Amino acid sequence: MRTEHQIQSKINEMTLQRRSLESRLAPLPSGDPQRAALDAQLTRLEDLILMLEWVLNAPTGKYHA
Repeated sequence: MRTEHQIQSKINEMTLQRRSLESRLAPLPSGDPQRAALDAQLTRLEDLILMLEWVLNAPTGKYHA
């Protein structure tokens, strides 16, 4: 099991990767085949960040217990 600090570090690392991908995407035209690949990577990275954030802020309560 990862500690909260380890998970937060991974989120920070992935956030930096997301910013890098976004900066690489910005100058590419919409029809560029490389743009589609980078968009797919960006979507996957955002999903992973969202999952890690959910782990840190897991819902609590009777419904989730």
